[in-house]
Amino acid sequence: MKKAALILTSDWHARDTFPICRTDNFEETLWKKMDFVKALQEKHNCDIIHGGDLFHHWKPSPYLISKMIEHLPKRFFSIYGQHDLPQHNFEARDKSGIHVLEKAGALTVLPGVHWNGIPTDSDYIKIKGDEITRKILVWHKMVWKGKRPWPGCTDPSAVAMLRKYKQVDIILTGDNHQAFIEEYEGRIHVNPGSLTRQSAGQIDFEPRVYLYFAESNTVEAVFLPIEREAVSRSHIEKDEKRTERIGAFIEKIDGNWEASMSFENNLTEFFKINQTLSSVKDIIYKAIEI
Repeated sequence: MKKAALILTSDWHARDTFPICRTDNFEETLWKKMDFVKALQEKHNCDIIHGGDLFHHWKPSPYLISKMIEHLPKRFFSIYGQHDLPQHNFEARDKSGIHVLEKAGALTVLPGVHWNGIPTDSDYIKIKGDEITRKILVWHKMVWKGKRPWPGCTDPSAVAMLRKYKQVDIILTGDNHQAFIEEYEGRIHVNPGSLTRQSAGQIDFEPRVYLYFAESNTVEAVFLPIEREAVSRSHIEKDEKRTERIGAFIEKIDGNWEASMSFENNLTEFFKINQTLSSVKDIIYKAIEI
C-alpha cells in the first residue's frame, strides 16, 4: 500500500444541534465519520490537516468538547474558520472551543491563514516526503471552481489562487462545502468540502477526505460511508409552501415589496460591497451570533 504524507480535510462543523435536514441520529453519524478518518490516519500513519470551521459555533458545550477529545484523530492540525471565532473575530480566539482543544493537547493550531487573513511568508508549511519537501498553503477562504457560485461573487477561483501563489506546491482551502480539485502547472488546489451533509442542498453530496502524496504532488479522494436517505428536503418543501402563502399575503399589501431568502448571505455580501468598520461588524455579529 502506498502511504500518504497527509490527510486533507475541512469544515467538520461539529455541533450540539441537529441540522433540520437530517432524519438520522446526527450526533452518532458525526462520531462515525470522525472515527473513519481516525482509522484512515492509523492506516497511513500521517498527519491530518484541517482547513477550518471545526466547530459549527465558536462556543461548543462542555459535552461536545469532551466528545471531540474522545473522537478526534491524533496529530490533528487546524486553522480557525469564521464559525470557530467569536463574532468572526480572530483576536477573540482564546474564548473559542478550538482554543480549549489546543490547551487540552487534542489538536495543534497551524500558522496557516485563518478566516479573513492574508498569507505571509511564515504561513507556508513545509511537508517532507521520503525524497522531497513540498510547501503547502492552508487557508480558510471561499474559493470556487467552474461557474461562479452566485452573481457578483468577488471570491477567487481555484485556478486564480494557483496563479497568484506560485511559491507553493499545494493549496488547501475550507469554507466552500463543495469538494473539488484544481490543477495548474503541476501544482494543485484542494477544497475537501464538508465532512457531513448539513443542508438539503447537499442531498447528493458525497463527503470525502483526500490523501496527499508528496513525491508526486497528487491527491486521492477517499469517500466516507453515508446513508443517502439521511438527508431530506421535506422541510424545504414546507417552507416553500409557507413562503408562497406569505408572498401572496404581502402582494395584497404592497406589490413592490421583495424579501430575501438568506439574511446571513445578504449581510456577508453587504460587508463585501460596502466598507464597514470592523468594530461595527463585531457589534452586528455579536448581536445576531452568526
